[in-house]
Amino acid sequence: MRTLRFVVAIAAYLLFFATFLYLVGWTGNLVVPRTVDAGGPEGALGTAIFTNIGLLAVFGLQHSVMARPGFKKALTRTVPPAFERTVYVLASVAVLWLMFIFWMPMPEVVWSVGEEGPAAMVLWAAFATGWLIVFISTWLLNHFELFGLQQAWHDMRGTPVPDPRFREPLFYKVSRHPLYLGFLIAFWAIPTMTQGHLLFAAGMTVYVLVAIRYEERDLADALGDAYREYRTRVGMLLPGIGKAKG
Repeated sequence: MRTLRFVVAIAAYLLFFATFLYLVGWTGNLVVPRTVDAGGPEGALGTAIFTNIGLLAVFGLQHSVMARPGFKKALTRTVPPAFERTVYVLASVAVLWLMFIFWMPMPEVVWSVGEEGPAAMVLWAAFATGWLIVFISTWLLNHFELFGLQQAWHDMRGTPVPDPRFREPLFYKVSRHPLYLGFLIAFWAIPTMTQGHLLFAAGMTVYVLVAIRYEERDLADALGDAYREYRTRVGMLLPGIGKAKG
């Protein structure tokens, strides 16, 4: 059974990685058949707004609720603790594909700098940089723990999972949440901003700001005074901005 759980954890990781790549194409209108601006079901503007806000809400609730210690404690009464993160990863994949499939494009242009020229090149460079920041940030702390592979590996071997420890590698020296920052850059840096993309970017920004509040409370509980002191030195997203009061 432990070997089977490890195999499922690997499959979940690969599925999430493929979903992540699709998300890059989906937000940038690149390569994939359905994107934030094209290929999805059509409908009236009001229906599209209602549907898309609902999809964003499902995404936010899944990510926030399943990340809370209380939910994890309840879940691990049913599944082994080492498999909890894999369940989270699979649920994340499911809600992202719900968004890819049911998102209703709202193609009316809000603003545009054109698809060519210096301004467009700068925005595409920022788009790519945002995703690169996201990817690098997952490795700076513990990529395999983040996606449940470390836990499944130790479970298969029958060894304890190492306790979390506080570190400040690279981006984390200037931003407490570089992964979220990378997502926000990628979501907003686009040469042509449609109504649908604007709704998506704004909704994800709200989610990030709310999620940080709860995540930092959990991190302070888990990591103690070291993290509380860290919050007073390092900006929340941007360097120097959003430091906690001592």
